[in-house]
Amino acid sequence: MAALKQQGEGASAPFYSPVADECELFETASQHDLPLLLKGPTGCGKTRFVAHMAARLGRPLYTVACHDDLSASDLVGRYLLKGGETVWVDGPLTRAVREGAICYLDEVVEARKDVTVVLHPLTDDRRILPLDKTGEEIEAAPGFMLVASYNPGYQNILKTLKPSTRQRFLSIEFDFPTQDREVDIVVRESGLEASRATSLVRLAQKLRGLKGQDLEEGVSTRLVIYCATLIKAGVPVERAILTAMIEPLSDDDDVKAGLMDLVTAVFG
Repeated sequence: MAALKQQGEGASAPFYSPVADECELFETASQHDLPLLLKGPTGCGKTRFVAHMAARLGRPLYTVACHDDLSASDLVGRYLLKGGETVWVDGPLTRAVREGAICYLDEVVEARKDVTVVLHPLTDDRRILPLDKTGEEIEAAPGFMLVASYNPGYQNILKTLKPSTRQRFLSIEFDFPTQDREVDIVVRESGLEASRATSLVRLAQKLRGLKGQDLEEGVSTRLVIYCATLIKAGVPVERAILTAMIEPLSDDDDVKAGLMDLVTAVFG
């Protein structure tokens, strides 16, 4: 089944610090019923951005964390046995289409290939969702918006979006914030003082520079916030960094030892 998180209409907007004009672009896409694709590294704020915009626009949000076993049936629904009867139960995409909500597919390329086939009729002027198993053809209610995300730097050739799918979406490129902005985010989210947060952000930037060498992925802003939160709570700095910024990046002892040498160079 789909890993689903639902955000109700009128929920308070989670903090998000805009990098450019992405908020205005999201609003315009929403007003004109245009699907939106967010591209960028893990932990750079894509999911937070969508939650922020849904709350800002006062719209219900269905977030689906996509994975290898996620099928079209997980999104649209299936027949289930309830009380001795077989009944149809809508999936999160179908509920969003009926209600005029935002449906966010996080890391959409992780899902099975049949998922993109289901999305196509919703990403053009038809804005319909055919339900083959029930014979319904649901027109998207006013306000429905399809948003998807993926990390193009992490995907291999077997896990990428086909051009025919990518070209159905508007697309916004996300990246990690500038140093000053990232420090502000870490301070706000963790409560750690700016001078110490600055050192953590500097370290994160150096670790990101190793992506593609010893590391598959750079450290995310999310992990920097986790680290700052541990330090604010009294965890020793080195232990907090190891737990939040080194161990999540690699299982190789030699790589981790090399990364801790970098920590020593940054923090002394």
